Amino acid sequence: MTGVSGDESVTLHLLKGKMAEFAKERDWDQFHSPRNLLLALVGEVGELSEIFQWKGEVPKGLPDWKEEEKVHLGEELSDVLLYLVRLSDICGVDLGKAALRKVELNAIKYPASSKQLNTNTDTTIINATDQSA
Repeated sequence: MTGVSGDESVTLHLLKGKMAEFAKERDWDQFHSPRNLLLALVGEVGELSEIFQWKGEVPKGLPDWKEEEKVHLGEELSDVLLYLVRLSDICGVDLGKAALRKVELNAIKYPASSKQLNTNTDTTIINATDQSA
């Protein structure tokens, strides 16, 4: 299994194939049930969370981070992505199509023309208008 050349595009389809090949070469398909993959994914999300755990709010682009920290972040993000791609493959879900559908549904649910609420007043507005709760 080789990496991707600098000019080759990385797609979900490519990752799906590489993950399937990786598992087959090691005879790991027997362990790749949806439940096992989901639990592995959750574990990787935990490892990703640890990176940010004590850093407080971090500016976009991570300007104060060392290169090693950014590399580690990339590795953990990759672990999460790869388990997600593998899980979707095993479950027979086209992740790319599902993600695009979800973006479309969110656009309907949250239209761009809707009023943007100030996060400092959201709770007050919701609590003041929702007397039934």
